[in-house]
Amino acid sequence: MSSNGTIAPSTLSVKDLLWQIHWDKETCTLCGRCTAVCPVHAIELGVHRKRSVRTPLGLNDTPSQVYQVYYSVRQKTDPAYACVGCAMCNLVCPNDCIIPYRSDEADKLRFHINRGGQPRRRGGRRNIQESILDRIKFIRISMLTDPALDAGRHEFELRTLLGRILPPEENFKILREEGWIPPVREIYPLIIGGMSFGALSPNMWEGLQLGVAYLNEELGLPVRICTGEGGCPPRLLRSRFLKYVILQIASGYFGWDEIIHALPHMKEDPCAVEIKYGQGAKPGDGGLLMWYKVNKLIAAIRGVPPGVNLPSPPTHQTKYSIEEAVAKMIQSMYMAWGFRVPVYPKISGTSTALAVLNNLTRNPYAAGLAIDGEDGGTGAAYNISMDHMGHPIASNIRDCYLNLVKLGRQNEIPLFAAGGVGRHGNLAANAAVLIMLGASGVQVGKYLMQAAAGCLGSESDRCNICNIGVCPKGITSQDPRLYRRLDPELAAERMVDVFLTFDIELKKIMAPLGRSTSLPIGMSDALGINDCNAAQRLRINYVV
Repeated sequence: MSSNGTIAPSTLSVKDLLWQIHWDKETCTLCGRCTAVCPVHAIELGVHRKRSVRTPLGLNDTPSQVYQVYYSVRQKTDPAYACVGCAMCNLVCPNDCIIPYRSDEADKLRFHINRGGQPRRRGGRRNIQESILDRIKFIRISMLTDPALDAGRHEFELRTLLGRILPPEENFKILREEGWIPPVREIYPLIIGGMSFGALSPNMWEGLQLGVAYLNEELGLPVRICTGEGGCPPRLLRSRFLKYVILQIASGYFGWDEIIHALPHMKEDPCAVEIKYGQGAKPGDGGLLMWYKVNKLIAAIRGVPPGVNLPSPPTHQTKYSIEEAVAKMIQSMYMAWGFRVPVYPKISGTSTALAVLNNLTRNPYAAGLAIDGEDGGTGAAYNISMDHMGHPIASNIRDCYLNLVKLGRQNEIPLFAAGGVGRHGNLAANAAVLIMLGASGVQVGKYLMQAAAGCLGSESDRCNICNIGVCPKGITSQDPRLYRRLDPELAAERMVDVFLTFDIELKKIMAPLGRSTSLPIGMSDALGINDCNAAQRLRINYVV
């Protein structure tokens, strides 16, 4: 309500908001910590005037009015400052007197958040709770090994290959005609997906890099991390740790000036180069780093003015078609590193993925294909894209693998799956299912944010303000006052814990299958589901 007492179309009550803040007046000491830490300024500490009527004791005395001044913490009802339910106020409150509760009504805020003629953009993932990956079971138990034997006593090779794996005769032909053979990398099957320097805070990005270096150099796990679009700090490009990094180039070409300038000074080659054509959160659309997060450092690395939106075009503007794009981009990236670095494209999950894959089979330079399903992405995306566009990763990766089987090339082009892997906490099980459906490895992003950095976002639309740079935990913020809340060393330790846990759980799944020497890629006879239609679609066993 405005100051003159009128009611506008967007006027709401606290009851209409998705999250309602409960404040206990009796235990609050008005220290102000809650209002200071709130990332969206949903609450305010105010001074208020209260009028009360004092009833006289005598019959002849007239009633009098008494005015009292009191202090309170109040929730704003303006949709621009709507509470996101992050509960940071509760975390810092010394008396535990304030906490947000989800409304017991339907979300009426959705009718008011599209302001200024712009649909709402948000981070996080879609609001749909179902996951086909979590419903698939492992039903094949090998009797050639002891299924009860603890997986920790087995000798496992949890490794996968990134690169074009051609038959010997084709390798010899390329070597004889062109003087080289396609480079191949042996990596860990769980890859940290593309989250750019700019999308993540400096502390979070540093924490991920520290964790990757420790996993490789101390624990011997060849884990790789993708930079996402946006380049990376110059000191990383000139360090020996670059060999653990997959550099991503997308339609915006952000950060690639720094990479090109650093080429003569690189001590190591990167693990690979990923060319991003699409992503799961907004398939067919380009990426977007909103102006909130484009500070001077990010602007300098990306070669743009500070404080402007950085949208990537939906397509690479210098290419006419996907066939031309794949051929030219892959070949040019190979030439930049002297044909020593694998190059592969990343696309959105879509029914046209088969067309892209068929084109790659004819190109000996293509080192693989990464597919991002509909549940992927933490960047700025329209709700309409997140909830109504895309292709489930399980069926998409299955279609692509069966197409390779039909062509007899299932062992040549590795497929990497992403998009909602581990969204309900079952990371190892989801990864094993995708591998048995045909993937050579999986990429994860949001899971690491939740497990390693304590992300508060959820699929029920709690928090999910990654896109506007006010992350309460400092994970996706470029504001020093926010990202200093995150200790990069502690984030690295938690990330290492995640990978060690994943390693044990994946071995526990593989041990009963009798596959301790190689990943069970395409081993679909070990999968079953109690949904007849899903079983028929994925060509796996139907079990009840």
